[in-house]
Amino acid sequence: MRYTLLYVLLIPSLAAAEIYRWTDAEGRVHFSERPQAGAAPVQVRPQVVERDAATREREERAARYYDARRDEQAQVASRVADAREKRQKACENLRSQKEQLDRGGSFFRVDERGERQYYSDEQIEMFRRSLAEALNRDCR
Repeated sequence: MRYTLLYVLLIPSLAAAEIYRWTDAEGRVHFSERPQAGAAPVQVRPQVVERDAATREREERAARYYDARRDEQAQVASRVADAREKRQKACENLRSQKEQLDRGGSFFRVDERGERQYYSDEQIEMFRRSLAEALNRDCR
């Protein structure tokens, strides 16, 4: 805030500054903000740069290109974030299943007739190994 105030105060003084031109005894031309003996004031006008139609078109094309590129990068970042979130949820699910297996107990599935089919110890151990492999492969 205080820098902004400083700039606002300095800009009018810079715009009002005068430039003086003089030639020394050796014939060299000098410019200064302070008047010297024999110095004449020089009018300094701001340079106005006008661009032709081709330049404006190139600038517009470049702006469109950079806007499209920024949009692409935002879409990629969004897809990466979505994939990361999906992977984290899958890993949480795998860890939950592993914790449930580690607690022990009887495990079953319900068949098409609605009856419980209990897993054998070998099936449970095979599932435990597959969970550990999936955790090591996908959830580091």
